Amino acid sequence: MKTIGDIRAALRSGHGFPGDRESFEADLQRALEASSETDLNAVAEVIVDYRGRIRLYQDPDFDIAVQEGIDLTARLKQEEQGR
Repeated sequence: MKTIGDIRAALRSGHGFPGDRESFEADLQRALEASSETDLNAVAEVIVDYRGRIRLYQDPDFDIAVQEGIDLTARLKQEEQGR
C-alpha cells in the first residue's frame, strides 16, 4: 500500500479506524495546500500515517492489546477507588 489510491481503496473497503476515510481526505488536502512543488514531505507523512493506521487496524493482535489496556485501566481505577 504505497499510493493514495491504495489507501483510498482500503478505507472504502472498511479498513482503518472509524472516521479515517473522511479524515484522510481532509488531512491530505491540508498537506497538499501546505506543500510546495518541490517539497511533498507533508503529503508523504499523511500517506505513511494512514498506511500504518490501516495495518494496525488489520492486525489480529490489535483487539487483544486494546482489551488488555481497557482491563488494566478498569483494574487500576477500582484499586484507586478502594484506597
